[in-house]
Amino acid sequence: MNKKNIVISCCAALFSIANVSAQQPLRLSLTECREMALSHSEELQQADNTLRQAELDREIAKTAFLPNIEGSAIGAYMFPDMDMMGMKLRMRGTYLAGINLTQPIYTGGKITTGQRLARIGEETATEQHRMTRMDILVETDNAYWTYIAVKRKVQMLESYHAQMDTLYCQTETALMAGMATENDLLRIETKRSDIRYQLQKTQNGADLCRMSLCQIIGVDFNTAIEAVDTTFVISEPGQLTSDMNARPELHLLEKQVAAEKEQIRMARADMLPTVGLSLGYSYFGNIKLNGTTDIGNGITIPYSQEFRDGIGLAMLAVKIPIFHWGESRKKIRKAQYKLHNAELELQKNTRLLSIEVQQAIRNVQDGYLLIHTAKTGIQQADENLRVMRNRYAASMASLTDLLDAQSQWQQAESNLIEAQTQYKIYETEYLRATGLLNF
Repeated sequence: MNKKNIVISCCAALFSIANVSAQQPLRLSLTECREMALSHSEELQQADNTLRQAELDREIAKTAFLPNIEGSAIGAYMFPDMDMMGMKLRMRGTYLAGINLTQPIYTGGKITTGQRLARIGEETATEQHRMTRMDILVETDNAYWTYIAVKRKVQMLESYHAQMDTLYCQTETALMAGMATENDLLRIETKRSDIRYQLQKTQNGADLCRMSLCQIIGVDFNTAIEAVDTTFVISEPGQLTSDMNARPELHLLEKQVAAEKEQIRMARADMLPTVGLSLGYSYFGNIKLNGTTDIGNGITIPYSQEFRDGIGLAMLAVKIPIFHWGESRKKIRKAQYKLHNAELELQKNTRLLSIEVQQAIRNVQDGYLLIHTAKTGIQQADENLRVMRNRYAASMASLTDLLDAQSQWQQAESNLIEAQTQYKIYETEYLRATGLLNF
């Protein structure tokens, strides 16, 4: 084998290995899907950025207590020179540099109110982040369990199709022996066609569910996914709490009420005096005064003096609002109306959230009962199908009875899959409704 053939063989082998590797499904548990969804979600990243901004706002609000220190420098070049009683004031290259300190002493409570508002904003951003995180977990759980349910229905329909294939072969053999009719064979073929149609629809649905899960966890849409947690662990709900104090939506409404109360204090601060202290020091130079001076006997000589010095300044400023045509009082009344609206919104949504919690509890309880009902149904359907197969084989039951028994078995299997899947979704929804969905 020459070098060219060796290179071609190696490339073909590498391509084959890469192709097999690319076709390997991505095996994921629910926990892994949650982790990937949380790390991929743009909404959660935005909520995290909002939280960081709120933290910075609180740090910024703290600086309002501290003095502001500012420096300044001015350079000037003025021409022509100014005439001052026969002398010339020359300011060419004059400079002024200084430093100033401003300390608020009393602002009517605006600084402390601003700090409280910043703290409320940070707490609000924290609850918003937690709510966004819960929404992502709910969406991930729904997509994961739905994908498992549809895949199980595909397996069930494939098993059903295999049963019909077996029945078709048996009937075809019986027809050749004169123990079945053409009509029996046609009816079975029609049923097989219907099952193939259902199977194709379910396979398409499974592919759509897979793509939805890929979008949530942030992988390519063509990625094959194999769900690991295919065993439904169903436990009795027990005592379910209706306490919703951990619900982030409730906390957000309460924070809105608290923020509106602080806005009233902020509006009242406009009616109060403010006191501030200012300290400064400036240094100037390169200011020259040119002229002539008489030294006696009618003799004058040129005279020049440069001014270069520093000055300090201390100032206490008091600002007292006297009359603004009732503007401040109107702002207070406006803020009080906004507070009342926030309180009404809290009352209304508290009732709605309570109803949502009760509905979530009812769904979990009903879902658990539906699983038991579906299991009973599948046991009866299995037994009925077994009996009908034996009777049909002994020519004691018609083909119609056998096909009905198989249809009932299919429906019972489908009911159990749906009940188990919906129960897992109800569990997640209950945890979200009570604010207990943590990961």
